[in-house]
Amino acid sequence: MPTENIIAHRVELARKGRFAQVIGKMPSGWLVVADTQPVPGYCILLADPVVSSLNALEGEARQRYLADVVAVGDALLAVTQAERINYETWCNLAPSLHTHIVPRYADEDAARRVQPLCVGYDIAAARPFDPQADAAFMQSMRAALGIAPAEGEHQA
Repeated sequence: MPTENIIAHRVELARKGRFAQVIGKMPSGWLVVADTQPVPGYCILLADPVVSSLNALEGEARQRYLADVVAVGDALLAVTQAERINYETWCNLAPSLHTHIVPRYADEDAARRVQPLCVGYDIAAARPFDPQADAAFMQSMRAALGIAPAEGEHQA
C-alpha cells in the first residue's frame, strides 16, 4: 500500500502545471491521460478539491463532477469512435475521488471487451503515456470539451 495519496499528489502537480498527463482543467477537477493505454483514450478525472468519495460531495459540486464525467465520455465517443464508454469511480486505495473513463471498442477481443479494463488487460504491461504519442489525442479532447491546455503542461 502506498505511503502517500497518489491522487492528491497528482492533483497538486496538476495545479502547479507539473503533470504532463493533464489534458485540462474541468469545472470539477483535472482530466488526465491514464499512466498506461491498454485501450486508446483511457482517461481519468481527478476531483479538485480532493475529497474522499463521491458521497463527500454535495449539491452542485456532486452534480458538476458527474456532469464532467459524462462530458468526458461524450468527448471520447466523438474523438475515438469507441462503441461505448465504461465508467469506474474509485476511492479505495487512495481515498480520493477519481473516475476512470474507458473507451471500449468493437474490435477488442470478444472475451476482453465485456470485462472491466483491470480484469481483461494487463494494465502495467500496456503502452505507457507518451507526451508526443498522446499529444494529438490530448489536443482533440481539449477541442471536443472546449478546455484550454493546462499552464506548463509540458513540464516534467
